[in-house]
Formats: sequence, C-alpha cells, structure tokens
Amino acid sequence: MTTTVTDNSSTTVLERTVELVPELRARAEQANADRRLPEENIRALQQAGSFKVLQSSRNGGLGLGVRDHLDVISTLARGCASTAWVAGVVHAHSWLLSHFPAEGQDDVYADNPDAVVSAVIGPRGRAVKTADGYRLEGVWPFASGSERADWLLLGAVVVNSEEDGNPESGTVVDEGDFIVAASDVTFLDDWYVTGLRATGSCTVKLDGLDIPAHRFLSLPALIMGNSPGGDLHSDWVQRCAPVPVLTIALTGGALGLARQALEDFPPLVVGKSIAYTADRQDTHPITHVKVADAAMRVEEGELLLYRCADEIDAAGKAGAAVPLLTRARMRVDCAVGVRRCLEAVEILFTAAGATGVRSSSPLARALADLKAINNHGLLQLEMNLEMYGRLLMGLEPNTPLI
Repeated sequence: MTTTVTDNSSTTVLERTVELVPELRARAEQANADRRLPEENIRALQQAGSFKVLQSSRNGGLGLGVRDHLDVISTLARGCASTAWVAGVVHAHSWLLSHFPAEGQDDVYADNPDAVVSAVIGPRGRAVKTADGYRLEGVWPFASGSERADWLLLGAVVVNSEEDGNPESGTVVDEGDFIVAASDVTFLDDWYVTGLRATGSCTVKLDGLDIPAHRFLSLPALIMGNSPGGDLHSDWVQRCAPVPVLTIALTGGALGLARQALEDFPPLVVGKSIAYTADRQDTHPITHVKVADAAMRVEEGELLLYRCADEIDAAGKAGAAVPLLTRARMRVDCAVGVRRCLEAVEILFTAAGATGVRSSSPLARALADLKAINNHGLLQLEMNLEMYGRLLMGLEPNTPLI
C-alpha cells in the first residue's frame, strides 16, 4: 500500500505536484501510444497526495477546496493532460463518495485510503431493487482511468421490480451511483481516440451483480441537498454544491494545457522564417498579435474558472445554498473557460505553421486533448448557454443537472 499523505497544507501538496511535472512530461508520448496511464504515474500521484485534494479527511484525504483542486490539476496538465484528466475525475469521485452511507465509504477507504476510484456517473445502467439491495447490470463507456482503479462508481436508473421476468419492465423510482469493485467488472479494450489518449477511458460491463444498499447514492437526492453521508465530515468542502463541483472537476486540465502551450510556442518559432518571405516569425508583428490574443483568451478562461471555484468554496465554507441561477451560470463558466483555452491553443497551433503539425509537437497534442475536453457532455458550450438562457428568460430548466 502506498504511504498515505497526511499533510493537509495546500501549499505542500501543490509543491509536491509541481515536482512531478518533468517526469510526467517525459512519459506523456509513450502513455499516449499505450492508451493508458503508466502505473508509475499513479504511484507518483499517490505518494505526492495529488489524488487526495477533495477526498475527505475522514476517508484519509486532505479535505481541501475547489481552488486547490484547480491548482493541482492544472499543474499536472503541464506534464501530461491525460494524467490531469484522470486525477481531476478521481478528485470528483472521492468527493462524491463522501456522500454515500458511512459503510460504503469505509468499504472503499478504510483499508486503503489511497484507493483510486474511476466512474461513469451518468445513469447508463439499470438496477433492480432486491430484498437486500440492488441487482446492477449495464454497459458504461468512457470510464476514465478504470484499468488503474481499485473501485468504480457506476450510474444507473433504479426500478422497483421486474414483472413476469421481463428485464425491461418495472417502474423507475430513482437514479444514482453504485460502488463496484474494479475486479467485478469486465473491461473492453475500446479506447482508440484522438485526444486524451492515455486516459484509458475504456468501456466497462456488468452482466448482473448484487450490490448492498449501503453502496448506493441517489443523485436527485444529493442535488436537492440530501445525502446519507454528507454530515459525517468536518471538512467544509463536502458542503459544496454537487453539480458545480462535478462540472469544474473536468476543467483544470484545459487550463494547464493552455498555460503550457503559451510557454511551448516561442521556442517553436524563434529564428524561423515565414515561408516565402524575408521575415522572421518571432519578430513579426502578426506573431505578436496572435500570441497576445492567445494569452488573453487563457486569462479569460482562468478568470472564469477561478471565480467559479471561489464562489463554490465560499458557499461551502458558509454552509450556504447556491441559487439555481448562479449554479446554471457556473456550468456556463466552466464551458466558456475550457472553450477559451481551446481557442488559445488553436491560435498558437495555426501560428506555428508546419512546425506544429508533427505528432510529436506539444501544440498538436494539446490541441487534440483540448478538443476532447470540450466535447464532454457537461462542457458542451451551446447546450450550457441554452440551459442558462432558459432560466434568464424565466422558463423552467430543461435538466436537473444544475
């Protein structure tokens, strides 16, 4: 078992995370080729405490805040975007686990506070209520980091019973997430993608598994402020609004990628001639305009994401509810934030010319990874704008995930 980090200083865990960046960067290209994170990356993050930022102190974590989360994940992305993505969602899953019944939390963390938890939170599976709990089955794509995980959280609709042995029958009474040991699922080797290639976000499958009741959490109840385990913790971060936490957990990697791209760009063009001209690219005014435009887009994304993080933290510290309209705007903040980062790297990639096209180029990898991040369902900009606009017009929301 990895040595558990007990230092709860945000400065200390960030310093340890910064130290990991060179080795993560050195392994990034091979990790992409392998389509999964190296085990060395997992161990390094465990030893540094980089997985534990939002994990409750009760469960062996650091119990820090969302701003700290952004600091750590954006730092990891400077070395390896896929590692940052997996760490970001592990943060979210450890936070979500703190709301499960106490026995469910203990199943995961009591014997191994360094447990890595993958998830597909959306209700893609189906669970039938039984006398002692649930019978869970389904297929869950996009389980990031699942091959390196100890446990998974798998989302499903819950039906009260099956009628006449028909597995499609029964009345839907709830939906939520189930704690499942990684050893109980089947992994499908189907992660062949263009971005976030090393996340190993394979599909996982269950043909039918009995789940005890204490390993289930109702998501609608959690969103409404009711959870069986939330009051077990002394950390204020467990009181933060659920959907904003789960959404912003997807964004830190984008910010780190864009910041790193701003550093990677100048060496690619210094001394480089602009094709078919007598001009040098690094001294040309057009290059200066483009790199400044990219930098300001990164600044815009950073301002939005950190404002969102600070608002989430402030409400958690105060134990205050976040109004619906503010929560909706936070989803837009996250979507616009990652879009600005993508736009910045698109500008730099184009400005680099043929130099940026090589698959080994850091700009090419950053662009592919940012496109993948922007394609996540919770970060679809147009959908988030439409959701927010409905509320601004006084209409009913079109999704419960706010």
